[in-house]
Amino acid sequence: MSYLESLFSLNNKISIVTGAAGGNGKSISEALLNSGSTVIMIDIAKNELSEIVKKFQNENLPAIEYYCDITKKKQILKLSKYIKKKFGKLDILVNNAGISLPDSSLDYSEELWEKTYEVNLKAPFFLSQECAKIMKLKKSGIIINITSINAEFGFPDNPSYQSSKGGLKQLTKSLALDLAKFGIRVNNVGPGYFHTSMTKKSWNNIKRRKIITDNTILGRWGEPKDLEGIIIFLSSNASSYITGQDIYVDGGWSAKGIQ
Repeated sequence: MSYLESLFSLNNKISIVTGAAGGNGKSISEALLNSGSTVIMIDIAKNELSEIVKKFQNENLPAIEYYCDITKKKQILKLSKYIKKKFGKLDILVNNAGISLPDSSLDYSEELWEKTYEVNLKAPFFLSQECAKIMKLKKSGIIINITSINAEFGFPDNPSYQSSKGGLKQLTKSLALDLAKFGIRVNNVGPGYFHTSMTKKSWNNIKRRKIITDNTILGRWGEPKDLEGIIIFLSSNASSYITGQDIYVDGGWSAKGIQ
């Protein structure tokens, strides 16, 4: 094995990626697969997930389709039992699934708040809890939470998304501290504005698209493939001394001063 392979290889690793049926989740899954990991791809969009998993399998990549509503604790427990029975171990969890349900703060409903909280913050905690119990058995593991630049800055008319991503950012630090004694590292990856189905409305608004583009240093929106490198890095031995950190993949947005 070459130096780079020993540093970045994920051969024989078992991974979970939530929200894997498209966008960022699809690219994250593909990166892990191409690095040698078997990936359990999780989503509630059955048809889209099946199509993508079949595509990967046709490319001889070890993708596994697993339908799961991560807002249901019973389904998370069922997933945990499946992993223990089929693999006997788990190496990597990427909490990627997230939703954005914008509305003004004065009109924001309890229903929208609860839906966002359940997917963006509650589910990552209970998934991390159950997965860490499996990782603990072999005293090593990686958890990566996908947050957002919304965890750092104020954006209009989306209080639940910002609150849940800010909470996830802090949850990561809590878990990094609590799980270190079991050899488990926990980090955040915070995308800026990425061209996905979630940001379709902003992308299609030419004026809004330009404002967002101009807020970056690199002068462009992110594409799902822009996450692949950082995911491989944080999942591999190359990042063995990194935990509890926030790494923003935002084209320089968070570093740009007033122009």
